[in-house]
Amino acid sequence: MVNAPEPAHFAHIQSWIFDLDNTLYPRDTDLFSQIDVRMTTYVADLLRLSREEARKVQKDLYRDHGTTLRGLMDRYQVDPDDFLQKVHDIDYSWLNPNPALGVAIQALPGRKFIFTNGNRSHAERAAAQLGILDHFEDIFDIVAAGLVPKPAQQTYDSFVSLHEIAGSDAVMFEDLARNLIVPKKLGMKTVLVVPRNLEATYSEIWEQDLGQQDDVDYVTDDLTRFLQTIIER
Repeated sequence: MVNAPEPAHFAHIQSWIFDLDNTLYPRDTDLFSQIDVRMTTYVADLLRLSREEARKVQKDLYRDHGTTLRGLMDRYQVDPDDFLQKVHDIDYSWLNPNPALGVAIQALPGRKFIFTNGNRSHAERAAAQLGILDHFEDIFDIVAAGLVPKPAQQTYDSFVSLHEIAGSDAVMFEDLARNLIVPKKLGMKTVLVVPRNLEATYSEIWEQDLGQQDDVDYVTDDLTRFLQTIIER
């Protein structure tokens, strides 16, 4: 269920933490589909599989290891730099600039971060295309995380330690509920960003994160409006 924020609940927030893909830009932009296709191609070329076989392996790796990259590293010792460069060689013009989102993020009091399982280059290019890059203090990417993806506890610990973030003074925005489990344990407010009007469905059953509602404080299908409501009140 989509619920509007209670601005008073965010008055103490000093650190605003945002996932990137399907969070800072809507899922219906479908930018990640380009990366998904390139990951399938990478697996097919590496293992000499058909695209159909490679697709299944790719999704098994994602489900079992948190990211396709982590699975490829664990099972096949791939070079992470090679993988990240190839799968993020995409067309960012699919993203429309979002001035309203930029204004809302800029108006938030305190510090703002991007915390992504992608790499810094991808995050910088996507945020720049959206017109919001300059509003963030830092980008914590998969390389900064030691190539250990969310939702691993150690990755969040590394992030909050690096930036000296107190969980009780922070909020995290994510499109996957399982990535909000640790933030909730750390005392953060948690906001799940879902497809607009809830019309789109997740492409993979494990992305639904059923049974993890207790880790989500708020659900929104319009991040810009959610932030505007906090600011305006």
